[in-house]
Amino acid sequence: MGGPSALPLLLLLASCGAPGGANLSQDDSQPWTSDETVVAGGTVVLKCQVKDHEDSSLQWSNPAQQTLYFGEKRALRDNRIQLVRSTPHELSISISNVALADEGEYTCSIFTMPVRTAKSLVTVLGIPQKPIISGYKSSLREKETTTLNCQSSGSKPAAQLTWRKGDQELHGEPTRVQEDPNGKTFTVSSSVTFQVSRDDDGADIVCSVNHESLKGADRSTSQRIEVLYTPTAKIRPDPPHPREGQKLLLHCEGRGNPVPQQYLWEKEGSVPPLKMTQESALIFPFLNKSDSGTYGCTATSNMGSYKAYYTLNVNDPSPVPSSSSTYHAIIGGIVAFIVFLLLILLIFLGHYLIRHKGTYLTHEAKGSDDAPDADTAIINAEGGQSGGDDKKEYFI
Repeated sequence: MGGPSALPLLLLLASCGAPGGANLSQDDSQPWTSDETVVAGGTVVLKCQVKDHEDSSLQWSNPAQQTLYFGEKRALRDNRIQLVRSTPHELSISISNVALADEGEYTCSIFTMPVRTAKSLVTVLGIPQKPIISGYKSSLREKETTTLNCQSSGSKPAAQLTWRKGDQELHGEPTRVQEDPNGKTFTVSSSVTFQVSRDDDGADIVCSVNHESLKGADRSTSQRIEVLYTPTAKIRPDPPHPREGQKLLLHCEGRGNPVPQQYLWEKEGSVPPLKMTQESALIFPFLNKSDSGTYGCTATSNMGSYKAYYTLNVNDPSPVPSSSSTYHAIIGGIVAFIVFLLLILLIFLGHYLIRHKGTYLTHEAKGSDDAPDADTAIINAEGGQSGGDDKKEYFI
C-alpha cells in the first residue's frame, strides 16, 4: 500500500530538485542551442534561439566569458568571428579557421529577469599528420624477419594505425598513445613484425592512419622492400619442335634477386662442360641426330645456384607444316573447287547442246519426207518418160 502511494511524491521531489525542473521545457524565455564538432582549420556556426525574448537581446560569449556579439553588435575584435543572423528570436555567429584553443563551452544569454543561459560545447578535432615509417635499412634475405615502426602526431582524439602489405592486412601491435607537449593532441605509434619471402620482393608495406577528422580520406605512407633470394631457371627451346638441319637456341631463363650472372651448360654423358658464359643461350647452328640428349643449365648468382634440365630429341628433317604451306594448301583447295565448278558447268552445257541438236535433226528428217529435194524430182521426171505407170523413186 505504502509503495505505490509514495511514487508520485518521489517524482515530484525529483522534478523540483532538478535545475529548472520540468518547467524548463515550458519556459518560453529559456534560450536553447546545440553542441558542435569542427575540424581544426574549419568553420563552426553557433546558433541560439528563444521563443519569448521579453524585449531583450541575445548574447554570445566564449569560454573565457568574453562577449562576442550582443545582438547585432560586435563586442570582440576577432575577424574570424562573423554575424550570421540576428533577430529578436535568434542570434547566430560563425567562427572560421578554428584552432584547438577555440575548444570549450560557449554561452548564449538573454537578460531577462532572471538572466537565462544556454551552453554549447564546441569540440575541435586535431588532424593527424601523415604517418612516418621507420626500421627499414637495407635489402632483406628470403625468410628473414623484420620489424617496421609507424608514427603519427597531432591527432585529437587519438588516431588508430593499421598495416597492410599490398592488399593483405598485416596484424601489428596495438596502437600506442602519447600526449603531445601542447596537452591537447596525441602522438600514436605502432609496429609490425613479419617474415619475408621471395614473393615480397618489390612489395609495398603501408601504414594508414584512421581518424574521424579525415572523413574517410586516405592518409598513409608506404615502404617498398627488397628481398634477396636464390635463383630459379627453366630451359626454353627455339623453335619448340627442333628438326635435323635447323638452327636451335636453348634459352636458360633465370630469375632471382639479384638476377643470375653466370650460366653453365652441360650435356649428360659429355665432359667437360659445353659452355660457361654470362649469356643464357646455347646455340646449335645446324642440328644433327647426335645432338639429341639431356642438357643441363646451372644459373648462378651470389645468393646461390639452380640447375634446370631439358631433353632434346632431334626429329627427322621432314618439314613441319608451316603457315606458308597451310596458305598454299588453302589456295590449292580454292583452285580445285573452281575447276570442279567449271567441269560441272561444261557437262551441263554439253548435255544441253546435245539435246537441242537432236531436236534440230529430227525436224530436218520430217521436212525431207514432206518436200523431196530437186534431185529426187528430176529422177521422178525421167522415170515418168520411160516407164509409164511404173514409178520408182531413187534418193541420191
